[in-house]
Amino acid sequence: MLLTLLAFVGVGVIGASGALAAVRARLDLFGVVVLAMVTALGGGIARDVLLAIHPPTSLVDWRNLVVSGGAGLAVFWLHPHVARLRKAILLADAVGLGLFTTASTVTALEQGAPMHTACLIGMIGGIGGGVLRDLLLREIPFVLRREIYALAALPGAMLVTFGARFALPAGPVSLAGAAIICLVRVLALWRHWNAPIAGGDG
Repeated sequence: MLLTLLAFVGVGVIGASGALAAVRARLDLFGVVVLAMVTALGGGIARDVLLAIHPPTSLVDWRNLVVSGGAGLAVFWLHPHVARLRKAILLADAVGLGLFTTASTVTALEQGAPMHTACLIGMIGGIGGGVLRDLLLREIPFVLRREIYALAALPGAMLVTFGARFALPAGPVSLAGAAIICLVRVLALWRHWNAPIAGGDG
């Protein structure tokens, strides 16, 4: 029940971050709601497509659609107030990244994926929605150009796969993995960590 509740919180917060990006890009109401839903659910859909799970589980549970769409509507009408909560949204986004990554990793393992494949699919599940958001806004995906985001997802995904390898309890291991991802992401924001970029003129 706790994991389910946290998952819906993650859907709502990540949907709100997508909606804020849509508001800044001057999209209309429909565009804001669509971008909120794509950002919140896109990673899970990408995961399920890679694992040949049809229909995608993110679309089967109507509550995901209601929470993400509701977040988009709320941000559309209340965006001046929501924008002031930037630090809280970034923290909640880090929690969402951790939960989505570990959940996607567990799903991949349950479908029989090898450990390295499960880690990659877990990372895709965590960052896929943000990538789709940026592509729809005609931007270079955020995860490819600044800060430690996608790389933060890998340690938690690896912990989940090793936990499964040694038959450790899935629930506590998943929470520990999500906590590691959240911690790395928050430290990256606090310390302004960025992956290196190529020097010179290319």
